[in-house]
Amino acid sequence: MSFLHQTTLTTQQKLRSTEPPPPVFQRLPPEIYDCILRHLAVFHKEPSSMSCETCHLRDLCALALVDRAWDRAVRPRLYGKIHIVGNDWPTHTKKFKMKAGVRLKLLRRTLRERRALAQHVREIKVPRLQADGEEVEAKTLDVVASIVMACPNLEKLIGFYPVYGHAFDRLTYALSSRSNLKERVWIIAENPSITERSLKQLPPGLMDLEQAESFLYFHDRWRSLSTLFLCSQKHGVLERDVFVQSLHRLPALRHLCISNFDVDDFDDVTLQSLPPLQSLRLQDLEGVTFWGLSEFSRTRSARGIRQLSLVNLDITYLSAISNILLHLTSLQKFTLVQESSPEVAAGDLVFQPVIASQQLHYMHWDILLPGSANENLASSIRAGGFPSLRTLRAPSDYDGQLQMLCRPRAQVVLPSDKYSKAYRASEEGNSSGTARTLFTARKLAQQRIEDARNAVKFRVVIEEEGVVQEVFDIQGFMGTIGSRISYNLESDVPGNDNALIDFPDLISGSKEVTPRDGCTGMWNASHHAGKKWWNHTERYRYNPVDLHRFF
Repeated sequence: MSFLHQTTLTTQQKLRSTEPPPPVFQRLPPEIYDCILRHLAVFHKEPSSMSCETCHLRDLCALALVDRAWDRAVRPRLYGKIHIVGNDWPTHTKKFKMKAGVRLKLLRRTLRERRALAQHVREIKVPRLQADGEEVEAKTLDVVASIVMACPNLEKLIGFYPVYGHAFDRLTYALSSRSNLKERVWIIAENPSITERSLKQLPPGLMDLEQAESFLYFHDRWRSLSTLFLCSQKHGVLERDVFVQSLHRLPALRHLCISNFDVDDFDDVTLQSLPPLQSLRLQDLEGVTFWGLSEFSRTRSARGIRQLSLVNLDITYLSAISNILLHLTSLQKFTLVQESSPEVAAGDLVFQPVIASQQLHYMHWDILLPGSANENLASSIRAGGFPSLRTLRAPSDYDGQLQMLCRPRAQVVLPSDKYSKAYRASEEGNSSGTARTLFTARKLAQQRIEDARNAVKFRVVIEEEGVVQEVFDIQGFMGTIGSRISYNLESDVPGNDNALIDFPDLISGSKEVTPRDGCTGMWNASHHAGKKWWNHTERYRYNPVDLHRFF
């Protein structure tokens, strides 16, 4: 009996030993999968990469076909952020008999048929199907709207910002129904009925009741919206009461940008009614004055602002800037861009520092015709008015007063400067000394560095018994030894010659419509599967524009 039992055990052990072990990936924790997928995304999306989003999605699809474990790990990344870039594949357009939008319709079909996949979608990038200045076709808006409606957890629609002219369209309605939406960019266009009404009466009252209520209704379900852009294009109208009511319907709003509205739409009174914010950008607003900014800095809503950008507001007096920096005790980043110089009002007593902020870390100071503005800022820094300042970007520092107060640098110019349009203009003798370009700013800053380096700052003489033995000349430098401030002359958008990011950087799609030196998958041409595996239509290497760069 014992012999039979022993024989049975031995047979069972042999059978167990011959069973193949489970695949190693089935025993790995989810964190290992996430780490591998993160490194794969960095390989495809880093600035120096030769790859693109299409190549990245192809590799994710290949991983999802390995086994179920990989499929579970890849699926949220494959559908979490859907970026469709560039033109469709010619084979697809011929097969489906369409000129454009093939991938959009295929995506819509997939999301409608497989609701579980649509639950993963958080961000969608729609391909640019028209050149700059052309209107988006209604059928394209309808397709994008149906995709948005198929994604219940959508948070962002990026790279696709059609104008809104106070007329119903399906995409605007679809976005208004997404309760998890976190970003919204409104580009308000001219409306014919409002324009006709403006010829017969003065504001307010140019928007009729239906137009006002419709715009307010779109904001009712956005309980998670944290970033809002409001920009007027071609005399677009959005009246004061609509401004105030729409902003106060967004409980999670923290970052706000308002641009290019008329004095009848946004003025000092509207400014005082803004809700509490963390980031604010005011740009090209005729109705905002130095008085309104001074009063706004004293309101309770302004106390929590950490980032403030004032662009082309033509602030007249330096006292307004002084009040802003004094009362905004949470301010860490301040941007001022305008043509004229804010001056000290006649009769005002001047004490140093003229302007000061104890907690400011970053300052962008760009006065095209600086007057005494740069001198007042430099004297304030010397007087200890900005003890926490670490980065200063001043493209209009023509005489180097601000550069002298920063940490010395050996080189400011970039290798890419010789490829810029400003470089070609300077070679042809067409550049201006007061042009607001980073190339000009870096060129002047580098020239000051070279001039200081060629001059003798110290001379050390070694003598023995009254006889000069050796003489050492120590060249100079541009800056202040021991300064904690870094002098920065780089753009918000890599490769751009303008320091500050602007709306054309957000809505322009010329590079995507007509790509140059784009990706065709050629970097993977050595793959053993051949050209059919790696080849695809040439597409632009798309880098999403982060809306928070505007602040």
